[in-house]
Amino acid sequence: MKYFTLDEFDSQDEAGSGSNMQPSTLEMLDNAREIAGIPFKINSGFRSKSHNAYVGGKENSSHLYGYAVDISVTSSTQRATVLNALVKAGFNRIGIAKTFIHADNDPEKSQNVYWVY
Repeated sequence: MKYFTLDEFDSQDEAGSGSNMQPSTLEMLDNAREIAGIPFKINSGFRSKSHNAYVGGKENSSHLYGYAVDISVTSSTQRATVLNALVKAGFNRIGIAKTFIHADNDPEKSQNVYWVY
């Protein structure tokens, strides 16, 4: 990866767990970062089952399988830049919140879906 290190994707309760991220997700994310031209701060990448439960994640969260990331956004302009880059990079499962964007490429879930939190 050009823009990230695996430890950025670690579950907060499991050092080294960023290595559980899916290579396809990381490749798409690195590409999105290149397209955006701005840094991405990863709030959440891989999650252990216990950490996922702690943060109130869904029982079948794509974070548990290394297919999902939550990226911090602090302004409408940054949100638009990140969102556009994720779409151009091929993500088609995207959740938009005030302070973050969730992106995943989980092949076991419905495709071409966008939602708001």
